[in-house]
Amino acid sequence: MASICKLSNPCFNSTSYGSRSSSTPKFVVHLRSSTFNHRLSAGSKLSLVINPSIRASLCVKCSQADGNGSSVKRTTLHHLYETQGQSPWYDNLCRPVTDLIPLIDSGVRGVTSNPAIFQKAISTSNAYNDQFRELVQAGKDIDSVYWELVVKDIQDACKLFETIYDKTDGGDGYVSVEVSPRLADDTEGTVEAAKWLHKKVERSNVYIKIPATAPCIPSIKEVISLGISVNVTLIFSLSRYEAVIDAYLDGLEASGLSDLSRVTSVASFFVSRVDTLVDKLLEKIGIPEALDLRGKAANAQAALAYDLYQKKFSGPRWEGLVKKGAKKQRLLWASTSVKNPAYPDTLYVDPLIGPDTVSTMPDQALQAFIDHGSVARTIDANLSEAEGIYSALEKLGIDWVFVGSQLELEGVDSFKKSFDSLLDSLQEKANTLKLVNL
Repeated sequence: MASICKLSNPCFNSTSYGSRSSSTPKFVVHLRSSTFNHRLSAGSKLSLVINPSIRASLCVKCSQADGNGSSVKRTTLHHLYETQGQSPWYDNLCRPVTDLIPLIDSGVRGVTSNPAIFQKAISTSNAYNDQFRELVQAGKDIDSVYWELVVKDIQDACKLFETIYDKTDGGDGYVSVEVSPRLADDTEGTVEAAKWLHKKVERSNVYIKIPATAPCIPSIKEVISLGISVNVTLIFSLSRYEAVIDAYLDGLEASGLSDLSRVTSVASFFVSRVDTLVDKLLEKIGIPEALDLRGKAANAQAALAYDLYQKKFSGPRWEGLVKKGAKKQRLLWASTSVKNPAYPDTLYVDPLIGPDTVSTMPDQALQAFIDHGSVARTIDANLSEAEGIYSALEKLGIDWVFVGSQLELEGVDSFKKSFDSLLDSLQEKANTLKLVNL
């Protein structure tokens, strides 16, 4: 599933972990699908193997040999949560789900998934074959087969994060699963799908992901009002983010629940994709002032989003909900991997650290942050600079409404294509299986 490299041994007198100039020993965790069985045996242990190619470093691998388990060293992820209040989550999921165990030990506190992640997982792994064969032979249609495969992964992952969920009284330890991307323009269909999926998974620590498209904003309110916790995904603009917050607050107020403490939400604000689009627009403009702003749009907008978050979750309206146990809808930074290799590999992690937030990271970003990320409150360290960048981009002709709309269209389309591609490949596989059994 993952290959987490160079886990730094924390030094609590410093905010930077595992910098290349540091003499602190580093630990390397390699997580491969072949490393784990579906269940770790009672005798599983972590073995430490010297890697001669890396000076003063160790390689931590899971083995099936007998012996006492070796605890994974504390990492930057632990320090991030304990000192800054930001929860590091992992943006990936596949079988065997037990591959998540070393990541949890290393400080990961939740998991996000999406149709693209499952398309890659199911189409490239043999770990789903047995269940797939059983479902096809039982006469299940392909849509049902897909959801049975996905729901099992989500349930298994939820089980692994239960301890974190319980220890934080429902504040963390969530696993996210998305409704069909085909429903992005279907308000009522999204509500029904969210209800069905929540009942199907039947886990307290599951987040049902709903896209922040205009037709789905009312869906978010309705689903929250039903007491279902939601991860609102594909947020690319400040105006849409404010609509998402309002939908959450409206849903809490409409729920009629006397205890709101178990209805939670995160708002997934995408970052790196913003720079990918805005940088192209700036390069078309071509003047030095425009070129100097490349790589700055995403984090500037994110800082303004955090400012909006602080304002919306304060004041009389919010305080009234707090009295009923309501929890803030945390900002979750998504799309945190760097798309432009010229940029620092922690560009969308280090500058976005702040309390009551989540950063979900795919392998690339997670490896980089564990190795040499810096832990400090940065998200609101220079709000005036973020405002200046945002305004400067507008003056150069960058239309933030267009940016948000375009990225939303691309995001929905990408997930639809992944979803449809997977269903097509599963149908072909099922047809082949049926022919073989004739």
